Amino acid sequence: MTKAIRIHAHGGPEVLQWEDVPTPEPGPGEALLRHAAIGLNYIDIYFRAGLYKLPSLPATLGMEAAGTVLAIGPGVTGLAPGDRVAYATGPVGAYATERVIAADRLVKLPDAIDFTTAAAMMLQGMTVQYLLRRTHRVQPGETILVHAAAGGIGLILCQWAKHLGATVIGVVSTEAKAELARAHGATHTLIGLANLPAEVKRLTGGAMVPVVYDSVGKDSFTASLDCLAPLGLMVSYGNASGPVPPIDISLLAAKGSLFLTRPSLATYTAKRTDLLQTAEELFAVVQSGAVSIRVNQSYPLAETAAAQRAMEARQTTGSTVLLP
Repeated sequence: MTKAIRIHAHGGPEVLQWEDVPTPEPGPGEALLRHAAIGLNYIDIYFRAGLYKLPSLPATLGMEAAGTVLAIGPGVTGLAPGDRVAYATGPVGAYATERVIAADRLVKLPDAIDFTTAAAMMLQGMTVQYLLRRTHRVQPGETILVHAAAGGIGLILCQWAKHLGATVIGVVSTEAKAELARAHGATHTLIGLANLPAEVKRLTGGAMVPVVYDSVGKDSFTASLDCLAPLGLMVSYGNASGPVPPIDISLLAAKGSLFLTRPSLATYTAKRTDLLQTAEELFAVVQSGAVSIRVNQSYPLAETAAAQRAMEARQTTGSTVLLP
């Protein structure tokens, strides 16, 4: 048997149940993994609450983990039992001691990257890769705006953007988080959303920014649009404060012929070649020391409810991992 965190209904953290489930057998094109560490991400909360739809209930949550291949199914090539691997992909099911997953969604880990670091960085780090290198290809000398700059994605994004030669304005909720963001690459930090466009105007000498990376959602959306230069790009990639309400697209014209996108890692890594390129670039910046992965919280997998409560209350910084 395998232990897993499952939900039988949508709701708050109390719906997360620690249960016994049968250990699956890998089918064609699949691999069976034993997890060593599991990443906690806000998308897990969206699935738990019902904001994002699950195929069926009961369901095991979780999108990201690292561990060891125990067995492979028919037709799998390039993997063998004993290989160290990681993933950050659907379908959900990472909140388990063991699971089966499509082998083409797995990437082999370099020897220098341990399981805990891998579990903390795959979803967040690959998200940062596509945000900075594909959604908007950040250039040296650009000034960019990053919300939740002290979170897991935020800390990676600030470091990587600085490595690329950008100036980062990080938005956070407390002075302690501001200090953390500055220590990880943010040149400027702003606390809260009050007067955000005016502060960005001051920091940029009136130029505003070419891109805003916003994972907060409803509470920050309008202020973020007002921070953009004409022809700027609004990247809304999360809903921590709730989903962005429908907007009249003529607003984008009125505010300077702005662009708006709602990207997802699933789309950017749908092709195996894109997945491998994304992971390889992430591994390279981590191994070079340009980006460090901060695992600031860890919880036993059985205590996932406590971990999610802390994340929802914005009590976490950096990355959080769950340990089977």
